[in-house]
Amino acid sequence: MKEVKDYKIGGNFSDLVDKMEKSGGFGAKSLGKAVQILETMNKEKCVRFLSFPACIVSTGLRGVIAQMIERGLVDVIVTTCGTLDHDLARAWGGKYYHGSFDADDTELHQKGVNRLGNIFIPNDSYGKPLEEEMNPILEELYKKKKEWSGRELIHEFGLRLEDESSILYQAAKNNIPIYTPGITDGAFGTNLVWFSQDHDFKINLLDDEKELSGLVFKKDIKTGALMIGGGISKHHVIWWNQFKGGLDYSVFITTATQYDGSLSGARLKEAVSWGKIKEKAKYVTVDGDATIILPIILSALYEKS
Repeated sequence: MKEVKDYKIGGNFSDLVDKMEKSGGFGAKSLGKAVQILETMNKEKCVRFLSFPACIVSTGLRGVIAQMIERGLVDVIVTTCGTLDHDLARAWGGKYYHGSFDADDTELHQKGVNRLGNIFIPNDSYGKPLEEEMNPILEELYKKKKEWSGRELIHEFGLRLEDESSILYQAAKNNIPIYTPGITDGAFGTNLVWFSQDHDFKINLLDDEKELSGLVFKKDIKTGALMIGGGISKHHVIWWNQFKGGLDYSVFITTATQYDGSLSGARLKEAVSWGKIKEKAKYVTVDGDATIILPIILSALYEKS
């Protein structure tokens, strides 16, 4: 049996998370284990997936994820359409503001302000920038060809940004593919629908799936994933990896409960039963808010690298 170790605060983040793992204490132990798994994953010859929902892109964590890409910790991104919405809106000058979970939502609606948790997003900072900026780019791309994969289209938009804190910008700059299997589920997708009403313009999502399959089946290369939250982005990562026998490494950050049967709440051990994570894989579920946990994990990883 491994003895519980008391620890004292001091030193750097990498030292702290090591102490937290040795403490044996509840979520702290999982956080420490997550750093160990990601450190191993980054040192091995491994295709590293990152999945996350759009909500965190409305916060300052957007810059943290962009920095991850810039520092070479990501090979493939799977996310939701809202990530494109928030990232592009902010790259094009949209301002998001500190708000409150307890705000009067009727009053906010009357003032043209959308609430995302405790973030306030004025209409002029969200829908308007996308409507004004997307069409000229789509017209330009349409002249090149009429059919694009989702990944190709996102890459082209990233190439046209000049925001170092943008996820799309950093992904395009570093040639990291972004896949959004639910690409019509947001403002970005809606603008594509409107554009297609008077253009013979198509998105080929099957090309995205074929590319994902190819990334998973790279010969003699392991796969690992850092997954934040659940939904379609998490499921797409584990779904494709089941066909090569499952992920070799996996870290999952969630605030959801498993007792309603949701994928967001499902612990990684459940994915083992489906063959989506290998029986002998190194994996851990970390319960908690990613806006708190992810910066701690990454700070420790950067110090260790």
